[in-house]
Amino acid sequence: MKLTYTTRNNRIKVEIESKAAKDAFKELAEFQEVFDEANCGLCSKDDLQFTVRTVEGNDFYELRCKSCGGKLVFGQHKSGGTLFPKRKQDDGSYKNRGWFKWKPEE
Repeated sequence: MKLTYTTRNNRIKVEIESKAAKDAFKELAEFQEVFDEANCGLCSKDDLQFTVRTVEGNDFYELRCKSCGGKLVFGQHKSGGTLFPKRKQDDGSYKNRGWFKWKPEE
């Protein structure tokens, strides 16, 4: 079975090939969770950029808004190495779909 999927903002198109519907479902779900963010959770603009920062040998995956400087951080599953968006804020809330803007302490 072969699936073709285009993200909501029409910027990315992917083909997924699987033997079973459950496998295709899982692969599509993983793709959508990482790549199907249509706009910034702070300013609602769609000027997004995928970035990877390497600090002391560790890679940090983020989706950044080039319009307002907001970012959505991705975590890595311990097994399998897949990514997931960190939507939960430090205070336990889920505001702005996990998007935030770093503000240095004054």
